Amino acid sequence: MSFTYQYPHPALTADMVVFHKNSEDKWLVLLIQRGNYPYKGCWAFPGGFMNIDEDTATCARRELLEETGLIVNDIAPIGVYDKVDRDPRERVVTVAYLAVASNVEVTAGDDAAKAQWFSVDELPPLAFDHEQIFRDAYRLLFSSALR
Repeated sequence: MSFTYQYPHPALTADMVVFHKNSEDKWLVLLIQRGNYPYKGCWAFPGGFMNIDEDTATCARRELLEETGLIVNDIAPIGVYDKVDRDPRERVVTVAYLAVASNVEVTAGDDAAKAQWFSVDELPPLAFDHEQIFRDAYRLLFSSALR
């Protein structure tokens, strides 16, 4: 039996911004190339829709593992992104998290066509509102003890 509410509800997603410092002392960030609509072929942070039985941090870790094969331990919240038109599919609110990875081996999986590290100084155009999320994550990284 399903129930339909009189008022529509937004969907909830979680995204993971993962940084890594390479052997040349340069900061890199992990992106996935989207394999599906919307923004198919564009670059974005690993993330996706939250399951009914998980919290946003669990969702972010699960999506990271599914889309890149990467597991991270310590994560920190970056913020909540709820601009009305941030996703063309439906009303979507996302909670973004930050992690610093020591393991850098990634393999694209699930709905990610590719998973790749990029220099924080040379990012491709990002899907959704991920440029804003990146700016906030970068600011948080350099103002915290995570690095």
